[in-house]
Amino acid sequence: MTSEKSQSMKPATAAKKLGIYLPAAPQEFQDGPISRAQFDELQANPPEWLVDLRRNGPHPRPVVAQKLNISISGLTRSGITDALTTAEITALLAAPPAWLVEERASFAAVRDEAKRVKEAEAKKARKAAQAEQQANKQS
Repeated sequence: MTSEKSQSMKPATAAKKLGIYLPAAPQEFQDGPISRAQFDELQANPPEWLVDLRRNGPHPRPVVAQKLNISISGLTRSGITDALTTAEITALLAAPPAWLVEERASFAAVRDEAKRVKEAEAKKARKAAQAEQQANKQS
């Protein structure tokens, strides 16, 4: 006879999956494990504190990087190590400092190169598939 054990996750894992900054969450969220059912409920019907955190922050570094359209490494290079609020992010976007302009250009170049490589690999794979088809037809 097996008993079903409810899956749970650490608060840090749940915060990461929810895209929120854990230290800004309510203490009861930070204190104990979150069951899968609780997590699903938070996603389906987010309480006011979760809606407010997602809207106004402070936001964790991955969310800050995404909103600024730069990499997390770019945040580190710029010296931003703390969570930022939506207002702080908006201010940076409204009057971007030189480091942000450089990081956004760098991030765009890396993204474009990754896209080019992926397309080249897909083209090579298509040619290999066509060559294989031709070989199969001839045999």
